[in-house]
Amino acid sequence: MPVAFDTDPPAHHDTTSGLRPLPSKEEMLLLEPFGRIGLENILVVSTRQAALQAMAELQGLRVLGFDTESKPTFLKGEVSDGPHVVQFATAGRAWVFQLHDAACREAVAGLLASPHVTKVGFGLDGDRTQIMAKFGVPPAAVLDLDNALRKMGYRKSVGVKTAIALIFYKRFLKSKKVATTNWANARLTELQVLYAANDAWAAIRVYEALELGEACRT
Repeated sequence: MPVAFDTDPPAHHDTTSGLRPLPSKEEMLLLEPFGRIGLENILVVSTRQAALQAMAELQGLRVLGFDTESKPTFLKGEVSDGPHVVQFATAGRAWVFQLHDAACREAVAGLLASPHVTKVGFGLDGDRTQIMAKFGVPPAAVLDLDNALRKMGYRKSVGVKTAIALIFYKRFLKSKKVATTNWANARLTELQVLYAANDAWAAIRVYEALELGEACRT
C-alpha cells in the first residue's frame, strides 16, 4: 500500500484537509531511478503475424498495464486522429501495438472491449473518447490508477511518476523529447518502443503493489 513520502511533510503539503502528503518534484529528483523493462521483453506488433503472436501470448491474461500514445498536434484547432500506438504489459512482458495494419487494430479493439481483461493505467479517463473514435468500441474493465489513489486520500491526478515515488521510493524516468515524437511513423525508434512499453509496465507494477484487485475496475 502507498505510504507518506516524508515523516514530516514539507510545508507545501496539505496536512489539514485530510489529504495524504505527496512528494515534491525536488524530492523525487533525489531518488534512485526505477527499473525498466528492456527491449528483449517487448514485442512490437505491426503486422498480422505479430498480432497473431501477441494474441497467443495475451490469451488468458486477466490484468494488463495499459497506455496509449498519439502523434502530437501543434496547430490551433488541429484534432488528433490518435491513438497511434497502444501498449499493454505484464510484470515481465510488454506488447507495443502500432495500428497501421487492420489485424493490429482488430486485436487491440478486442482487448479493449473485453470485460474479462482488466486494463490498468494512469490518466485513462481522457483516452476514452479517442478510443471510441478510433476503434468504435467503448473500453471495458478499465481501472484508472489516478482515481484509485485519489480514493486512498491522495489528490487527483497523482500520475505515474508520483505513484512510483510513493510506492517504490524510486524515480520514474520519462523523456518529454520522446513523448512528443511522431507516434504515427511506420517504424518506431527503440527509444519510442521503450517509452511506450514502460508506461504500461509501470502501471501494472503499481497495480500489483497496491493489491487493488479486479473489483476496482469500471
